[in-house]
Amino acid sequence: MTEPLIAFCTTCKGRLQHLRETLPQNMQDNLDYPNCKFVVLNYGSPDGMNDYLRETFGGFVAMGKLAVYSFREAGGFQMAHAKNMAHRAGMIERADILVNVDADNFTRPGFARFVAQQFAAHKNAFLWSCQRKDSVDRLPRGISGRIAVTRNQFLKAGGYDEKYDTWGPDDVDFKVRLTRLGCEPREIDRQYLDAIRHGDKLRFKDYRHAATMDGEDSIQQVHESDTTVANNGNIGCGTVYRNFGNSPIVLKPLPTRIFGIGMHKTATTSLHNALKILGCDSGHWERPEWARAIWMEMQEGRSRTLERHYAASDLPITILYKELDKAYPGSKFILTTRDEQKWLESVRKHWSYEHNEFRAFWDQSPFTHRLHKMVYGTRNFESDVFLDRYRAHNAEVREYFKQRPGDLLEMPMDAGAGWNALCSFLSRPIPAVLYPHSYVQGKMY
Repeated sequence: MTEPLIAFCTTCKGRLQHLRETLPQNMQDNLDYPNCKFVVLNYGSPDGMNDYLRETFGGFVAMGKLAVYSFREAGGFQMAHAKNMAHRAGMIERADILVNVDADNFTRPGFARFVAQQFAAHKNAFLWSCQRKDSVDRLPRGISGRIAVTRNQFLKAGGYDEKYDTWGPDDVDFKVRLTRLGCEPREIDRQYLDAIRHGDKLRFKDYRHAATMDGEDSIQQVHESDTTVANNGNIGCGTVYRNFGNSPIVLKPLPTRIFGIGMHKTATTSLHNALKILGCDSGHWERPEWARAIWMEMQEGRSRTLERHYAASDLPITILYKELDKAYPGSKFILTTRDEQKWLESVRKHWSYEHNEFRAFWDQSPFTHRLHKMVYGTRNFESDVFLDRYRAHNAEVREYFKQRPGDLLEMPMDAGAGWNALCSFLSRPIPAVLYPHSYVQGKMY
C-alpha cells in the first residue's frame, strides 16, 4: 500500500532567522519517511528569503523535496489567509495530509512517520497540539499552531477562518470546527512539539494592536459559536509563483460543497463514485435515517449530518438545492439527466417488488414513503405524474441557476457526459481511469 504524501506547510514573513534554523533540521529529521515534502510560502517576506532558499536548497527543490511558493501581493501578514494559501500549495503538490508547521517550529525526528501511522490507525482523526496549562513541563508557546489534517478535512471545514486576519485563535477555531464536523481530535505526542523561544515583540510585529487582545475571551467566543464551515469557498485565494518562477498560479475559490441534484435513477451513483475517485468525501443515500436527518436538519437552516461530507447526491439532496445554496454559499451543483423514457422505465422497475429486492423495505420505513410523496405528490408509481415531476424539476433547476452558469453543470448521461465535463467544472485533473458507470437497480428507499 502506498504511504500517504505528507506536506509540511510553512508560511513565512519576516521570520527568515527562524527558517534558517528550523527548515534544514526538519528536513534532516524526517528522512526516514521519504514520501513527505516541505512547502514554504513566502508571504511577501522582506528579508531575501527566496534568495536564501534558492542558494541553500536548490537541489532539494529540483528533487521535489521542497516546493517554494511566493505571494508577491502581500501587505501585512494575514495569519489565516497565509495558512490557507500554504495548504492549497500543499494540495497543488498532491499531498494527502497537510501539516501546519510554523516557521519557528521543530518537528523533531520521526514526526512524518508518526503522522502517517496516526492517520492509518484512526481513519477519521486529525492531529493537534495541546498546550496544557497545568503541566510542570510546559511546552513552548509557539507549538499551538501544529495541526495535521487530510485534504478532505481541510476542504470540509473551509480551511482556517480568514476573519482572523491578525494573530488570534485561528488554530483553536479550526480544531473546534473540525470536531463539530465529526472528526476525531488526537493529540500530537509531546516529543514532536518544540519551537524556538521568542518574545511577543516578534510575534506581534505585524499587528501590534493584537498584543493587547484578550486571548481567553477570543477562545471563549470560539467555543460559544456553532460555526462549522468557514470562508464560503474563498480559501487562500490569490496569485502565487512556484519555485522562483514567473508563471502565475491563480488560486481561485474552491467549492464550499458539491451537490448532485439530478433526480434519482439519473446515474447519481455513478456521479457519487466519480467524485470519490476525484478524492472527494462523497455521501449518497446511506439509509432512511441518514436521509431523514438531513431533511429535518435542513429545516433549521443547515445540516450537520450533511456537512460531514464534502459532496452529496441523491434524495433528499435533489429537492433541497435552493436551501443548500442558501446554507452553503459558494457551492457547486450538478444536474444529471437521462432520456425521459429510459428514466421512466428505470423508476418503474425501482418501484417494482419484482425488480427491486429492497422494495418491501420501504413499507417498514415511514420516511421513505414520506420522501417519495414530497417529491412526486404520491407514494405509488404513476407514470404521467412521475414524468411531469421529472420534467418540472429539471426545468426549475435550470431556471434557478440561469444567471449563474458557473455554479451549475448539466450532465446528460445518455449523451456520454463524463470526466471532461466534470473535471472542467471542478477544475480537477482528469483521472487515468474510465468514468464509472454504476448500475444500481435496487435500493432501500
